[in-house]
Amino acid sequence: MTKQHANWSPYDNNGGSCVAIAGSDYCVIAADTRMSTGYNILTRDYSKISHLAEKCVMASSGFQADVKALQKVLSARHLTYQHQHNKQMSCPAMAQLLSNTLYYKRFFPYYSFNVLGGLDSEGKGCVFTYDAVGSYERVGYSSQGSGSTLIMPFLDNQLKSPSPLLLPAQDAVTPLSETEAVDLVKTVFASATERDIYTGDKVEIVILNASGIHREFMDLRKD
Repeated sequence: MTKQHANWSPYDNNGGSCVAIAGSDYCVIAADTRMSTGYNILTRDYSKISHLAEKCVMASSGFQADVKALQKVLSARHLTYQHQHNKQMSCPAMAQLLSNTLYYKRFFPYYSFNVLGGLDSEGKGCVFTYDAVGSYERVGYSSQGSGSTLIMPFLDNQLKSPSPLLLPAQDAVTPLSETEAVDLVKTVFASATERDIYTGDKVEIVILNASGIHREFMDLRKD
């Protein structure tokens, strides 16, 4: 008889979906609160959104142990930055730091798929989307996670971001108002929950604007 080896992996995929939309003076970042493994739901109330800096928020799906480790590293580096520069890191600076942190671990990557949102130095909304090894791009909207294949076509249809190849470069921010963007996020999550078993329970929505950060929740189906 041939020896059977246990097929062990250092990674797991805990599912979940994240969405971010940038507007002219706001940014909306949202993620569901379900955390699963295989066909088991581990918890229905797990926040995938991390507040990294004053005007910068990250939503992450994938392997949540790696996500937690990544958040700790970013938090420590941001604290060092604050001591050295006596100010909070801007959202584009945090975006570059996240890219460097992920790329540094490229041979044994953090199995996390991140979308970073916030306000830039001009007060405009900005969204940065990533792969697991730090390749990133500034976009008007993005989605990551198990429901992203369902959510992205819907957002493309509704928001139609200009091609990054157009010259002169077009502004990527979406034409929607803040309340329209929040309603769109609620709609995409309600739709994704119908078809993706790893997305559900609740959606946590974080809105960043000039007046600060506002959080709201909406229930999704629980089956």
